[in-house]
Amino acid sequence: MEVHHHSHFDNHHEKQRKNKWTHYFWEFLMLFLAVTLGFLVENQREHYIEHQRAKVYARTMVTNLRIDTAELKQIVYRGNFAASYLDTFLIILSSNEITRIPTGKLYWFGLFGGYLRGFQPNDATFQQMKSSGSLRYLSDPLLEQQISNYDQLMRSIQMLNDIDQPVHLEVRKLRARIFDFRYNINTNNVVRRAVYETFNQPVIDSFISTNPPLLTTDKIIFNEYAELCRSRNIRQQLRNASDALALATEIIDGLSKKYHLD
Repeated sequence: MEVHHHSHFDNHHEKQRKNKWTHYFWEFLMLFLAVTLGFLVENQREHYIEHQRAKVYARTMVTNLRIDTAELKQIVYRGNFAASYLDTFLIILSSNEITRIPTGKLYWFGLFGGYLRGFQPNDATFQQMKSSGSLRYLSDPLLEQQISNYDQLMRSIQMLNDIDQPVHLEVRKLRARIFDFRYNINTNNVVRRAVYETFNQPVIDSFISTNPPLLTTDKIIFNEYAELCRSRNIRQQLRNASDALALATEIIDGLSKKYHLD
């Protein structure tokens, strides 16, 4: 008996099979593209949201840092005078007998042993970002490092302030045994008018040339006062404040450029 091959049926079946696999392939491809596109869109949306959040944080941080820099400028400006005048006071005491030093000089330069200007950073935004992990929104390693360094400086400033507080208190107590409170008020007024507001050397020289009375010329008391003044951390505090001012300025500039802030 002759066997007939159904080639037409077989070809049709093969074609259907191929069409079926082609259909599956395109369905898979379309599904893959849809999922991939959805992932990319979602990723882009999250990136946009994070960028907007970072911009809000950046704007607030810049506002805080501008307040900090205004205060740091005052600390640096006043601290330079305080450190310089205190150095002069110690030199005067070490090279002369107390009774031979004009009392105007002692009042003027000795006043700065009691200098203190604390600093409290406006770091609420940074602390919030650090605790919530939002610093990653900045996506800028240099800015992140600068902000971290600034935070470290703030902690150093606070630590030195804490160390200096009890010394400062003892300085003020001992100063009250040497200088008459009434004339100290006059000295403080001259500092405010002729140093902090507008520097005026002639006014300072005029005060130094006066002869206000001292409460004591006891060498031991003066020596204790000088040692306490020498123990102050004014120079280190001044260096920290100067570094913090420079760093805060760089951070403000970096954030403003990155996020196009006004």
